[in-house]
Amino acid sequence: MAYTQADLDGIQKAIAKGELEVQYHDRKVKYRSISELREAQTEIVRSLDQQRPRSRIYRMRNVGKGVR
Repeated sequence: MAYTQADLDGIQKAIAKGELEVQYHDRKVKYRSISELREAQTEIVRSLDQQRPRSRIYRMRNVGKGVR
C-alpha cells in the first residue's frame, strides 16, 4: 500500500490527542493501543522515505599537477 503525507498527518494527530481511531479517506481504523499507532507511524515514515527520490553525490578529484 502506498502511503501519503496525509496518512502520516492523521496518525500523528491521533497520537498527539491520545485517540485510537484514525480516518483514512473513506474508512476509519481503530487501533488497540498507542504503541500500535506508533508502529503504524514508523511503517508510514519508512514507506514515505523509500518513495522520495535519492539525491546523488558525485565526488570529483583532481589528479593533475595543476597550472604552471
